Amino acid sequence: MNVFFAELIKLKRSLSWAVVILLPIILVASGSIMTFIDGRGLEDGWNTLWMRSMVFYGLFPLAVGIAILASLIWRAEHRGSNWNALMAGPTSSLRIVLAKAAVIAVLAVIMQGIALATVLVLGKVVFGLPGWLPPQYLAVSVVVVIACIPVAVLQSWLSMQMRSFAAPIAVAFLGAGFSAFLLVVGLDAAIFVSPYAAVSRATQLGTATFADTGDITLAVLAMIAVASLLLSAVLAAANTLVLERSDART
Repeated sequence: MNVFFAELIKLKRSLSWAVVILLPIILVASGSIMTFIDGRGLEDGWNTLWMRSMVFYGLFPLAVGIAILASLIWRAEHRGSNWNALMAGPTSSLRIVLAKAAVIAVLAVIMQGIALATVLVLGKVVFGLPGWLPPQYLAVSVVVVIACIPVAVLQSWLSMQMRSFAAPIAVAFLGAGFSAFLLVVGLDAAIFVSPYAAVSRATQLGTATFADTGDITLAVLAMIAVASLLLSAVLAAANTLVLERSDART
């Protein structure tokens, strides 16, 4: 737990907060603002707003945003002799892996919260929609948060292995794009092997786009949540094994 809080303290002056705050606001709002500019209506109110706001955001920007956060979190460890200090310290590999991934996941949770708040502001202030966002989308948001966890673990692993800041981000972009293609062609099973597919599938829920039927059922919610948790456990275990076998760097 001390390791986790130590990682949180490092975020005080981090650029991570700019990503956490600005990325979801800009990307979620962009689709809706174009609707406003073009004069197109929201045919199905909150449902249409959610679809136009969240689907594109979940295809690759969300995964890329998590990748940027992971690169920022690990950047300090790749400077100077910080890596050697990390490997020589008393903290176990498992605790390091879990702490880093947990911090990235927490930031991803905040990003989703800001994305959700952005949708609500757009709906009430910009479009003046009656009522509030249907409660099923709150359940979807919870599943999106869970689906962000394996992405956080995977990107933490990549950023741990790669000294390059941009390389893990490029992997996220390509991985998210390929996973989106798998979902488009109907390979729902991709969520059990690709964290990017899991998070994209979660953001599609209830929108009837790409792989989604438009129905939000407990079975689908549970399937995505279980797939995400399984991927998180497998990736965390693999990450720990890799870190335990890592040597000091010159």
